[in-house]
Amino acid sequence: MGRVFRENPNSRPIFPCCESTLANSSSSSSCSTPTTTTSTSMTETVNGSHQFKISGYSLSKGMGIGKYVASDTFVVGGYSWAIYFYPDGKSLEDNATYVSLFIALASEGTDVRALFELTLLDQSGKERHKVHTHFGRTPDSGPYTLKYRGSMWGYKRFFKRTALETSDYLKDDCLSVNCSLLETGKGTDVNFEVDGETFAAHKLVLATRSPVFRAQLFGPMRDQNTQCIKVEDMEAPVFKALLHFMYWDSLPDMQELTGLNTTWASTLMAQHLLAAADRYGLERLRVLCEANLCEGVAINTVATTLALAEQHHCFQLKAVCLKFVALPENLRAVMQTDGFEYLKQSCPTVLTELLEYVARVSEHSVILCRHGNEAILDGSDVNGRRVKQRL
Repeated sequence: MGRVFRENPNSRPIFPCCESTLANSSSSSSCSTPTTTTSTSMTETVNGSHQFKISGYSLSKGMGIGKYVASDTFVVGGYSWAIYFYPDGKSLEDNATYVSLFIALASEGTDVRALFELTLLDQSGKERHKVHTHFGRTPDSGPYTLKYRGSMWGYKRFFKRTALETSDYLKDDCLSVNCSLLETGKGTDVNFEVDGETFAAHKLVLATRSPVFRAQLFGPMRDQNTQCIKVEDMEAPVFKALLHFMYWDSLPDMQELTGLNTTWASTLMAQHLLAAADRYGLERLRVLCEANLCEGVAINTVATTLALAEQHHCFQLKAVCLKFVALPENLRAVMQTDGFEYLKQSCPTVLTELLEYVARVSEHSVILCRHGNEAILDGSDVNGRRVKQRL
């Protein structure tokens, strides 16, 4: 395989967070006293964080159990989110004793996995914040899964209302809340050194997604030094893409990751990711890479892709590559590429299968040609239509 082109060597993976400060929102229903609120999204400038702030808390009280004030939607990890604050609580059984706070998936998606942390900020400067975190879940529990649009995670009994109203969390009739989704560097507990670059991550997320990482981080033979685990035989952009998938269950923009706006660069990254997916037991990533490579078969990359398909047991991809190479108009050009030399050295048995494909294609071509000639001699044109013979 070729080498993956790197981005700025000082760049680091971004595992977005969403910080929030309650301020702009919309009520789910009308109430006697309208609440004036504002919302500011700082996703672009503060590394994926959202500030959500509610001013006029006293006006929001009494709007009714189950009624909420919601932030504007903001995007983190490719999905839209919103924060919901229930001044009179979410559940009837609590009889407005508690305020409730939730984060909800606001875009279409199924089984979106994420970790959250909701923090009510102490506005006295003493930094005695009230933290409700999801980061401490055990490896067996894993990240929280939001099944569909509108799915929520949070706390019905986030804070007792009477205590909140006499606390340092409420200042100038305003509340501030931080809602974090695995912010870069925040809550990370393991580091990886890959080709000279360091990546921070969360053991829990990696162990949940990958059986290999689970054994490496929590098994009986686990690495004792998690300050910096060295990853051999992998390039930094590939590991970054691997982490992106494990956190957000989607492929990153290949061209953006490589810094090259070419199909070749995207194919090269997909090849490396396919090998990484097999190495770490990420079946879904392997399937996604296989599908991408099936769609991007080309003369200059197909031989290397064919070798990878053989090595990593990607049978559909292997069949697509063999069929492409066996075509008479492609075979000679493919044989002149460096990838074909790599194929001969690493997977010599595949050449036998390739010869069988070539023979099959040639035989098919001969049969078509023979039928065409017979039809013409029989008084038909090449399309099988009868024609009048000229004298």
